[in-house]
Amino acid sequence: MKGKLYLIPSPLGENDPAEVIPGPVLELLQRLHTYVVEEVRTARRYLSKAGLKGHIGELEFHELNEHTTQEQVEALKALFENGNDVGLITEAGLPAVADPGSALVALCHRHGIEVVPLVGPSSLMLALMASGLNGQSFAFMGYLPAKTDERRSAIRAIEKDSAAHKQTKIFIETPYRNDSMFADLLAICSPRTRICVAANITMPDAYICTKTAGEWKKENLSIGKRPCVFLILA
Repeated sequence: MKGKLYLIPSPLGENDPAEVIPGPVLELLQRLHTYVVEEVRTARRYLSKAGLKGHIGELEFHELNEHTTQEQVEALKALFENGNDVGLITEAGLPAVADPGSALVALCHRHGIEVVPLVGPSSLMLALMASGLNGQSFAFMGYLPAKTDERRSAIRAIEKDSAAHKQTKIFIETPYRNDSMFADLLAICSPRTRICVAANITMPDAYICTKTAGEWKKENLSIGKRPCVFLILA
């Protein structure tokens, strides 16, 4: 008998889990003992806040991140033996979305292990909801190139495709490059292109605002190192 893989959402920031994680998910955490996580320290802190404080030492953790080899991923199949259920937790938000945990989900499908997605915060969908941009047709572009010239070329191509298909484009950036990304958007995009900046979503200091590139140029916005989602519609 094989156990199940539960895809466990986590807060997007330092929220109390009870503020953003549904009660049934928090209840499930009380009975799981095996976790595959992107970073053990973060997962321990989350589970402690979620009601397992004092019991963290009883849990079994296995890391799966960008350094995990395919051979190590395959070895995780053994965790599901004898009906043992496993929880997958990413650093923030929904596991397996822009997250290396998708390799474990793929493994489970290859071996007939049931995958159970659970409800929780998604920075991408929350940003799209709050942007006022096209929610009927959209695409997530992941991370754009880190080098300035390559990033600007990518922005040009994304804006052109957005205009051709009237499609919202969603992308993210490493927090310390947020302001560089925003500056490049203003430098490259047409003044009429709408840009949404969605930072620290679900947090008390959340900032979500949509303006045209022309309007943004009149502002003096500094996003800083806050987790941020960018959306554009040309």
